[in-house]
Amino acid sequence: MGANTVDIDLDDPRFRIRPYQQMVASCTGALITSIIVTPLDVVKIRLQTQQKAMSSNKCFLYCNGLMDHLCPCLDGKSPPWMQANGKFTGTLDAITKISRSEGVLSLWSGLSPTLVLAVPATIVYFVSYEQLRLFFKDTYNDRYNKGGKNSAQPFWIPVLAGSTARIWAASLVSPLELIRTKMQSQKQSYTEIGQALKTVIRYNGISGLWMGLGSTLLRDVPFSAIYWLNYETIKQYFWGTQRTFTFNLAAGAVAGSIAALLTIPFDVVKTHRQIEMGEKKIYSEQPARSGSTYSTIRLIYGQNGIRGLFAGLTPRLVKVAPACAIMIATFEHGKRFFQAYNANQMLELKT
Repeated sequence: MGANTVDIDLDDPRFRIRPYQQMVASCTGALITSIIVTPLDVVKIRLQTQQKAMSSNKCFLYCNGLMDHLCPCLDGKSPPWMQANGKFTGTLDAITKISRSEGVLSLWSGLSPTLVLAVPATIVYFVSYEQLRLFFKDTYNDRYNKGGKNSAQPFWIPVLAGSTARIWAASLVSPLELIRTKMQSQKQSYTEIGQALKTVIRYNGISGLWMGLGSTLLRDVPFSAIYWLNYETIKQYFWGTQRTFTFNLAAGAVAGSIAALLTIPFDVVKTHRQIEMGEKKIYSEQPARSGSTYSTIRLIYGQNGIRGLFAGLTPRLVKVAPACAIMIATFEHGKRFFQAYNANQMLELKT
């Protein structure tokens, strides 16, 4: 009995974890993911900046596994760290030079804005997904399966729950993202947030606080739907397998890789639009909206053809797979911990 209790159904209503426990589990996962993935992404940022600093582009975009960051390269000048370290020849060379000249902790630069903004968004996303999934699953089984022991979960449940949770989380964070981009680029203090908000609203109205949300949802909603569909499918396929941390790690990596592969065109469009919009927000006193998604697709296709819509596939897979794996494995481990805690609490009440 003791050996089997580890693998009892996480959706069992008797031991189902509470929303606040889901919040703790997702927060832990977001913290661990950002801490592990950030050093790898810092190196990628530096390598990417080397190319951007040589061109006329003023902005470049990077992601640390949890959120996107938009960074300016002012006046086409090389940043101080590039002048100090020289040109990086590869990942290992970048890690060595950065650690030697700037200190090991510099590999975690950019972690603060991620923790301030991405962690709450991640908590909202995962808790919303879990609550919606369980609600849809319970409703379905009460109507069609009469709440049987091996309750069913149709494929559309993770698709709908994942898509809805992503829309909610992205919409919640979008206004903060706009202000954060402006603050980071111009080193504004927190006392200037109100003025920045007034500037955006003056030229674009209240809806201006959600500039860029459409392109974000264009990428993130399909990704979320495909990711959760694949992840839940893998879990159901290996129903009798012990759900170890390694199993969840592998399932998350596979599900994330498939979702990243199928949504890479959306990611390319989103990157182009965010950089375009970011330059208008950063370098203009009158924040203006970027072009439409359709015009961006036509531009990319006209310049590079179909291959242009699939640019950056390998770096995206390298980034997304470990981030998804770490996040979901940590989240599931936290859920199992609280499930065992709830089960023990119930046993103590009965004795």
